Amino acid sequence: EIIKSVSDAPPTHYMVKIESFSLLTKHAIERYETESFEAGGYKWKLVLYPNGNKSKNMKEHVSVYLALADSTSLGTGWEVSAVFRLYLLDQNKDSYLILQGKERRFHTFKREWGFDKFIPTATFFNVSNGYLMEDTCMFGADVFVSKERRSGRGECLSMIKDATSSKHIWKIENFSKLDKESYDSNAFFAGDRKWKIRLYPSGTNHGTGTHLSIYLILADPETVSDGTKIFTEFTVRIYDQLQGRHIAGKVTKWFSGSSLENGWVKYVSMVYFTQPSSGLLLKDVCLVEADVCVHGITSAL
Repeated sequence: EIIKSVSDAPPTHYMVKIESFSLLTKHAIERYETESFEAGGYKWKLVLYPNGNKSKNMKEHVSVYLALADSTSLGTGWEVSAVFRLYLLDQNKDSYLILQGKERRFHTFKREWGFDKFIPTATFFNVSNGYLMEDTCMFGADVFVSKERRSGRGECLSMIKDATSSKHIWKIENFSKLDKESYDSNAFFAGDRKWKIRLYPSGTNHGTGTHLSIYLILADPETVSDGTKIFTEFTVRIYDQLQGRHIAGKVTKWFSGSSLENGWVKYVSMVYFTQPSSGLLLKDVCLVEADVCVHGITSAL
């Protein structure tokens, strides 16, 4: 059912270039989905598992799939039949390894088809084969629905080697007199992006009235173009000014134009925060620190 071939012609519909591929494993990115692209009147995504699809018990292989990205415009009981080819660039020969299967039906309960064993990791990581050169590789896809074919878009996922973090300390005075719903810190830079800390002194959503809510905000959304995603690891601390037993929350998130903030609705309870022995609020002053590190950016090719 699987046809392997080699071609000098690149894919027509989509390509994804991944730089610093090894950092995907380092940062525990087990599955990566590309932005959507159009082919045959439908929107699709490439889905990559750098170390194999664990849900199918795949080991020692790179797994690659095609997924139908948007079915909201389709009616009940929809299905789309398509033939697709998935590509991997051989950078030594400037040609493409192509895997193609039989026609597949994409529907509500099966939106993703592809190859569990697209390529053995031993073959992929062997530099002499040309698939991963200077820790960079390129995958692609062509999709044929009713024999329709269109030109497409592409993206580049750049993982950042030796990424450095930036810290920003925000001193909040006269805390008991804060009467607005939220307050923002001054902007600071991390990973060539501007960020802010946002504090809800009386909480927000289901933390209202019981907890402090704290978020990290991408402060320059106008610079985030369509298709841009920023893989960010960040820690937010409130200092214990008495005994140095700071409280902290740490998380890794993808920021984008549609996801400009991430954080905690229930960061710390009001009861504990205002307790004198906690040291979090001393002489009506609290110190909030953000430690932000950008590990990767996806942008349009």
